[in-house]
Amino acid sequence: MRTALLQSSGRPGSIAANLKVLDEAAGRAAAAGAGLLAAPEMFLTGYAIGDDIGRLAEPADGDTADAIAELATRHGLALAYGYPERAGEAVFNSAQLIAADGTRLANYRKTHLFGCFERDHFTPGDQPVVQAELNGLRVGLMICYDVEFPENVRAHALAGTDLLLVPTAQMHPFQFVAESVVPVRAFENQMYVAYVNRVGQEGEFEFVGLSTLAGPDGVARTRAGRAEELLLADVDPAFLATSREANPYLKDRRPGLYGALVRIP
Repeated sequence: MRTALLQSSGRPGSIAANLKVLDEAAGRAAAAGAGLLAAPEMFLTGYAIGDDIGRLAEPADGDTADAIAELATRHGLALAYGYPERAGEAVFNSAQLIAADGTRLANYRKTHLFGCFERDHFTPGDQPVVQAELNGLRVGLMICYDVEFPENVRAHALAGTDLLLVPTAQMHPFQFVAESVVPVRAFENQMYVAYVNRVGQEGEFEFVGLSTLAGPDGVARTRAGRAEELLLADVDPAFLATSREANPYLKDRRPGLYGALVRIP
């Protein structure tokens, strides 16, 4: 499945403007044969928008989700995007996957909040593995800081995730996560990992770009620089099967030795 990554911070504070950016990128991705377009963490509203997070937050099935379903249907490709989700009084840092026919396939709430900014504005999610079937692949969702916890990604591997989508807001000076950690996560868990970042200065944060799609061999199929960019790379199920046979980490695990990993000191 050809997969497109939209490295962009959009237009912080304007859902309408960001829908236009997504619409334009979806058109380009579809024309290039992509079956899926992924956008960064909090793409719909912007990340560093303070109390506007609560004001702009919407339910997972709200008006903006309907608008994105229309975009997906019109362009004929699936869309994954980050947004602030309102559920009652709580606001979650969420990512949603919508199929090419407009069906809402999966909604994930970030489980590991990064820093005071996120802890002040969001409630952490409590479901670590969220997946959906898409074009013959099992696609999982995760957000930014979540991928830095190896247990999180291993849980996806054990649940059979083939392609892990990671909308992110990776900032300076942590660019080594995009450069080194993400390819290692893909290799040690034998999956594709699509890590799609914001870029440029936004409030107090400098987003570093460097979006990538890493394969199960630990090799980046594509990697962005530090500017806005639309990336394209292929996720190959046949190569994934061959790689898993050659690198049987999951089969060779010895879970009985790992009890200390889940004990709270």
